[in-house]
Amino acid sequence: MMTTWLSIGILFTFAAIAFVIFRWGNVRCVGVTPVRTFTFIAILFTSGLDVGLIMFPLTEFAGYANLAASPEYSFSNPLAIEFGFWAFLIWAFYFLTCFYFCVIEPRVKFFEIPLIKFINNFIIIGTCAFTAYLLLTNLPWYLPELGDGETIVGSFYLIVFVVIAAAVYSSTSIRYVRILSLASTWLFLGLIVVMWAGAFLSEGSSVSEFATTFALIGDYFGNIHHFVLPMNDYHEFYLFWWFSWSIMIGQFTSRFVGGMKTYQVLIAMMVFPSIPIAVWFSVLYYYSVNEIATTGFYNLAMILVGITFVINSLDSLVRLYTDNLNLTVERFGKAKYIIGNVLLMSGLTLLFKLDFLQIQWVGALAIALIIGCFGYIMAKKYKQVAAIECSPKENKIDFNKIELVN
Repeated sequence: MMTTWLSIGILFTFAAIAFVIFRWGNVRCVGVTPVRTFTFIAILFTSGLDVGLIMFPLTEFAGYANLAASPEYSFSNPLAIEFGFWAFLIWAFYFLTCFYFCVIEPRVKFFEIPLIKFINNFIIIGTCAFTAYLLLTNLPWYLPELGDGETIVGSFYLIVFVVIAAAVYSSTSIRYVRILSLASTWLFLGLIVVMWAGAFLSEGSSVSEFATTFALIGDYFGNIHHFVLPMNDYHEFYLFWWFSWSIMIGQFTSRFVGGMKTYQVLIAMMVFPSIPIAVWFSVLYYYSVNEIATTGFYNLAMILVGITFVINSLDSLVRLYTDNLNLTVERFGKAKYIIGNVLLMSGLTLLFKLDFLQIQWVGALAIALIIGCFGYIMAKKYKQVAAIECSPKENKIDFNKIELVN
């Protein structure tokens, strides 16, 4: 049942993308806070960062290579499969929601309906908690010094609790949110450079080996059709996870589109985030296949960047849902705001840990909202949407007054 629902959601999404490009491909998209193209790309990059990007690949390459256990991966190499689970095609999900919130939602106001707003914010809160849960479940692998390398011990719960508290505190001021976004970008780029140098500038290796490893990703594009529908339960998990992020990332990034045509937004959202992901995965894959140890400094560096990613993700999302639901610092005071959100995030993280909550359910709910929005448009807003020829006229570009957003 869940697989069928997911397949319906995917096919609907790609059909909607094709229609948007056909109908509004040359429309200039202008958000409520338009920024220059380079800044938009930077925002896009930081908004898509997730702790799984750092922590998953090294634990997954071996599984993709084990064709005896998973013969469905035989069509390509593990690096191309990892890239396909994280990059390019699935970023089109974000494009659809970005375009919708930039051009269509101001005329439709579907997400302002009280019940829809509540469900959307539940999705945001659930995805927040899942991000913290991912950090919790991966800590034993990256910090075996604190345990046996498999079991989640008390120290790991404490680390995640502190991370949640830091993220909630950061969400109290947009200044902290911006600082963390910038820090996440530079720390990630620094991590790539350090681990790239450790692999390809060391004795017995060369830069040409990076080029050879990187070229393996090309196999993804020759087999891209394999990644459209779920190939197994694990791929299904990833696709639901991407759907759970899609609405809120589209809602966030749509504010900053600065006049690119619709087809250019699609290209930007699929290509530019995929480049650093491809480089990072290529470096990690080289470590994996050559059995280069990452214990010690490298693991600690990845943990540091992963924690920064979590704080960066959570503070933005906490600020989003608290603003949407009017659960703000101004209304309740900083102390009640922090305590309430920390308890909420910690409780939901434990529900994921105890399997009372699954990201697949959150993703399925996001698909229901997307399809429900289409039904609402067809039933009540068809004429208004059919008449759209441009972005909302109140969204104007004046780059002389734009403050760059980090």
